[in-house]
Amino acid sequence: MIDQDVLERVLVGATQTGADFAEVYAEDKRSTSAGLDDGRVEQVTSGRDRGAGIRVIAGDTTGFAYTSDLSEAGLTAAAAAAAAAAKGGGGGVRTVGLTRSDPHRPNTIVHDPDSIEKARKVELLARMDEAARGYGPEIVQVSAGYGDSVKRVLVANTEGVLADDEVVRTLLRVSAVANGDTGMQTGYQTMGHTVGFEIFDTVDVEEMAREAARQAITKLGARPAPSGEMPVVIKHGTGGVLFHEACGHGLEADHIHKGASVYAGKMGELVANPLVTLVDDGTMPGEWGTLGVDDEGQRTQRNVLIQDGILTDYMWDYLRSRNDGRPQSGNGRRQSYQHLPMVRMTNTFVLDGPDDPDDIISSTPKGVYVAKLGGGSVNTASGDFVFGMTEAYLIEDGVITEPLRDGNLIGNGPKVLRDIDMLGNDFSMGSPGTCGKDGQGVPVGDGQPTLRVKALTVGGTSS
Repeated sequence: MIDQDVLERVLVGATQTGADFAEVYAEDKRSTSAGLDDGRVEQVTSGRDRGAGIRVIAGDTTGFAYTSDLSEAGLTAAAAAAAAAAKGGGGGVRTVGLTRSDPHRPNTIVHDPDSIEKARKVELLARMDEAARGYGPEIVQVSAGYGDSVKRVLVANTEGVLADDEVVRTLLRVSAVANGDTGMQTGYQTMGHTVGFEIFDTVDVEEMAREAARQAITKLGARPAPSGEMPVVIKHGTGGVLFHEACGHGLEADHIHKGASVYAGKMGELVANPLVTLVDDGTMPGEWGTLGVDDEGQRTQRNVLIQDGILTDYMWDYLRSRNDGRPQSGNGRRQSYQHLPMVRMTNTFVLDGPDDPDDIISSTPKGVYVAKLGGGSVNTASGDFVFGMTEAYLIEDGVITEPLRDGNLIGNGPKVLRDIDMLGNDFSMGSPGTCGKDGQGVPVGDGQPTLRVKALTVGGTSS
């Protein structure tokens, strides 16, 4: 996108007023989306966005400016604006020599989505609509969406970093609404990977739609969820979002620095049941949060955060690692060139445990089985969280029985980590997600094996 000699001149100019660090982050993103509602194609759109953000740091002050003009003049003007915001005096001459890093490509792309006709993408939606409606007469509404993007990034800074990456993402979603005597209920399925259109050689889109329809129809006969504290079993894959919210954010170094995390100062301590090992890994081929390099040009890597219940590390970006003298962990991320980077997760998950999933259920006399966990929120300072249950069942005498209406799981992250008393050997990743933090959203993945928390508060309407 930008010649190396231009980058070097821009970085030199950005530090001439005494700044000690400057960075150029350039991005070129092409995207396509299509939506279908009630059998009608509502929209098919394509777009392209390109530009650069320039960050300049002088002492404890950060200046930032962005521009859609990638010419040398445009970049120089943005660099001057960022430098003025971070101006710390000084002066002198500084030479920047950039060394391009070897490409790091976790994913192999076979069919670039840009090379696929839009008609083939819309056809996927029509197939899902037909499959969901054909599942049963109770299905009265179907909505489906397709999206893909190809994003090229280039990062250069005054510490000599010169790195580039290309990330391809392909997404498909479907929701089905069923109508019955108890009103309307909704089922939902989504699939997203950092691969090309070849994903549809292996993904059965009709089965996705039928699964959404099954969820909706099953919930028509659901009884009110119980209320109170009880054992909760969470199906493999669906519960990773709990760890993302309940402890992942608390392990991001910016929250640690602010004292806004319950995990501050607990390095080396036992913070979870020894069954639990928690990992953040931006290198997993095909997963939604996978990147070759993070948005500061640092190669992504596998970071073990909790090992056998012991807190072993936090996640780091450039600023926090510089202040603490720690190596970066590949977790500096930003929504786009218009945003500053911050510490963020990539793919966060719990490793397999020793237990058979069937034994986890059969050894639970009474409780709730969560087959699909919804969105939630967490207070990182206290660890308290609330999550929705979008598909759940009663466990009675070690058997999964009646479906339950939507309810909430209420608990505390550190307590949940300690209260996991059984962990399955059936690990899987879950659905693609978008993590929101400080007004920015980035793609993330999460996952876990089937597990049991010996006591969680279920917020239902039945006593």
